[in-house]
Amino acid sequence: MVFTQRVPKELAGEVAPLNGALSESALASLPVADFGLYLHVPFCNVRCGYCDFNTYTSTELRGFRREDWANSIGLELDLAKRVIGDLPDIQTIFIGGGTPTLLPPGDFEKVFDNIESAFTSDIEITIEANPDTVTKESLSGYYKAGINRISFGMQSAVPSVLKVLDRTHDPKAVSQAVELAAEVGFKNISLDLIYGTPTETDNDWTESLLQALSLPINHFSAYSLIVEPGTKLHQQVKSGQVAPPDDDISANRYLIAESQALAHGFNWYEVSNWGKGGARCRHNEIYWQSGNWWGAGPGAHSHVGGIRWWNKKHPAVWAQDLASGDSPAAGREVLTPDQLMFEAVMLSLRTIGGLAVSRLENPNPLLGLAKDGLIDPKKLDQGHVVLTLEGRLLADLVLRTLMK
Repeated sequence: MVFTQRVPKELAGEVAPLNGALSESALASLPVADFGLYLHVPFCNVRCGYCDFNTYTSTELRGFRREDWANSIGLELDLAKRVIGDLPDIQTIFIGGGTPTLLPPGDFEKVFDNIESAFTSDIEITIEANPDTVTKESLSGYYKAGINRISFGMQSAVPSVLKVLDRTHDPKAVSQAVELAAEVGFKNISLDLIYGTPTETDNDWTESLLQALSLPINHFSAYSLIVEPGTKLHQQVKSGQVAPPDDDISANRYLIAESQALAHGFNWYEVSNWGKGGARCRHNEIYWQSGNWWGAGPGAHSHVGGIRWWNKKHPAVWAQDLASGDSPAAGREVLTPDQLMFEAVMLSLRTIGGLAVSRLENPNPLLGLAKDGLIDPKKLDQGHVVLTLEGRLLADLVLRTLMK
């Protein structure tokens, strides 16, 4: 069958079939790998200067309404059922954005009702939240809808740092939101932080960590600021208004994060993620284990059995395709064995479980990496490549060395 070209020529990848069909070999992977759903909510009240995610303020929606999101997501999940057959057991759902908490709990209840028969008994359902967009009532509603994990975008506790990032929330709103989430029943609460922001000092970063770790959370993520092309922050750095992040400073901030995490009973399980009492983001672990997931929503990415595809970005265009009964995919690629190997090594290396030595075509560099203190020699003796603290700082170097 010949499919009509319906995507801009500048998009990379193959043309995606209008019916979203997957190969038999890709479908065969579904019963043997964990499966998750990612639901993208593209709405934001304002766009942060550092963010390059697929988000839209109210003036950019061109006729698409927030109220239409749940119906269109339902259509994409119906498409998933047609492509896959019956949905496999769903271990995790991650609702990301954008700002998912701009939508009412009823929208998510509607989506869950459409697929609840595929939920595993211990399903993890995470929602990302801006602390200034929630109330006790809305948090209670999300929890009653079945959402059992919440991740608040904190970024920093220092007003001057938040200002550079164009974050609009009051730092006090974070503690209030976390306390309310715990009060309504959430037991799995995470905070996202960013380090290396221009103007941030070591004391600023330490203060942010101390405030975060004083709250009733059992997980946090800490990411080094990356200046993404096309963002406001990129233009500010390019014009000299703002200094670019410094790698050495960021490395020191990471060491501060590790020290404070250990002092408060948190342990790393992925280079940028720490949990307490065994808490982990199981959805992200599907990504890191090269598992399968269907990404629904504007611009969402999916992966099933070595086939990766991505949706058209604008909500109105995405929804129009679905209303016509077509896949909203903008393009896709079939990963080669070399690509699959590279991604498996790259992602496994970032985790506490590490990489099985048997996965490597050339294990010769391992002894040198252990001698240099970048991988754990005891774990290596047990057949696994696990980064040391110094190795986490130089994870890219370790990857390049192993993939030569």
